[in-house]
Amino acid sequence: GCVHSCRFEDFVTNETEWKELPGCQNVTHTECDFSSAITKYYDTHHVRIRAERREEVSPWSSTFEMNPYLIAHIGPPGVELQSINGVIKIKISPPEANQVRKMWIAHLRFKYNLVIWENSSNAEFRSQSIFPTDTIDDLAPDTTYCLKVQATLPLDLQEGLFSPIHCVKTTHKAVNDLLCATDVSILALNMKFHLHWNNRYKQHVSYNVQYLIGYLKKLHDDYSMKWLSVPGCENITDTQCNFSSIISTTSGIYYLRVQAMSEYNKSCVSNEVKVDPLITNEIGPPGVKVDISDVLLHIQISPPGGSENEVMRDHYDLSYRILYWKNSSNNEEEIKMKEIKQTIGTISDLTPLTLYCVKVQAFSEVYNKSSHYSKEECIKTPGDKILHLVILATFVTALIAVFLVATPLGFALYQVYNKIRYVFFPSCQPPLNIEGFGGQLLSSPYLSTTEEPIENCSVIETIITEEVNQTDFKDYIHSKQSSRDSGNYSNDDTSGSKVSEETLEKEIV
Repeated sequence: GCVHSCRFEDFVTNETEWKELPGCQNVTHTECDFSSAITKYYDTHHVRIRAERREEVSPWSSTFEMNPYLIAHIGPPGVELQSINGVIKIKISPPEANQVRKMWIAHLRFKYNLVIWENSSNAEFRSQSIFPTDTIDDLAPDTTYCLKVQATLPLDLQEGLFSPIHCVKTTHKAVNDLLCATDVSILALNMKFHLHWNNRYKQHVSYNVQYLIGYLKKLHDDYSMKWLSVPGCENITDTQCNFSSIISTTSGIYYLRVQAMSEYNKSCVSNEVKVDPLITNEIGPPGVKVDISDVLLHIQISPPGGSENEVMRDHYDLSYRILYWKNSSNNEEEIKMKEIKQTIGTISDLTPLTLYCVKVQAFSEVYNKSSHYSKEECIKTPGDKILHLVILATFVTALIAVFLVATPLGFALYQVYNKIRYVFFPSCQPPLNIEGFGGQLLSSPYLSTTEEPIENCSVIETIITEEVNQTDFKDYIHSKQSSRDSGNYSNDDTSGSKVSEETLEKEIV
């Protein structure tokens, strides 16, 4: 008989210190359980062993290095089954659920894989991921199914041991309740979420839309009482609901269901639908505006949902695919494509006097999603620069020609106007003695200087050859002198008047 003694190295102290392993001293088997000696699951330990027979001992074996957390296997989870209404309800408890000391303390990190098959000779195995509390449906009625469950830690790349196999027989599914909402589906566009369903109940029915925050399903506790009502979708008769208000985070998962209630206080709950916001949501087409300069076509893009929609702009890391082409009668015109990350794009190498059309698609490489194309926007390019210069040169030449022709013509017309005005509308008026001579006497011989201004004019007096009655002429001269004396010339020297009279008499004689 040979016995073995095991010791392990403890690195807690500064110096190496070997300790005896309780339960592993003087054992006759080639194995022993020293779990009680391991208190630190994440530290590295060293183990050695030697054989003993009576007074003889062997040298210590080479040292075996181990880290309990890294070498341990995840144990099998606990499984409870219930067959009801044609489905199997399953409840899973985590590994080490019944142990006081646990290595796997983060139960929320566990993911559970289910393998299920019909208990028959030609069974097909089906694998799926399940929650700690879940329902397995799509099963044939009145059929025995067997299953096993395994716990995994995907982040640590660790897979656990499968549970023992459990078998259970399904029941017949009850007749579908007409009160229940059917065909529950989600329409989501630009982070606006709507739930739709169908109503088969012909009498009065109202609906409550309920949601469950997804992480509650990861817990091993019962979440059946933690469903909440969607604001604005309580006791409604419509068959749709806008539940955008509950999507407070883009990284969380939500579950929704519809509870139908009849006028007789009977209720029925629909199937659940899952909402993973950024995956469920669809990207709408962007907005597009086009403008043009001499050599560039400018494209202004509005992100789907508008520039104020930060989720669409930031979380999807959007890019834009621009299609542009010449809109002409030639159906063989090539459609060109350009991809950009910015919301402003330009296209060069344009043909003058050509109609260009543009449409844009938004897409996300991260989520493998793309929108429909926007509406076509078209704009015509301006003419060539040479044509502009020709038009400008023609305009300037015509302007100069008009100026050269209009200037002499205007000068000639101005001269003719002055001649006509000089002949028919002279600026100088004849004196009063000529104005009244040979014609009718003025209606008012006493005109004020303020009423009729008289310009200084020189009058050349001529000799009158006609024979005039000397007495009448004297009377006329006398009357003229009287009017002058009493008018403008009342202050003149009288001697001058006499000289003028004598002179006129001599000339007449």
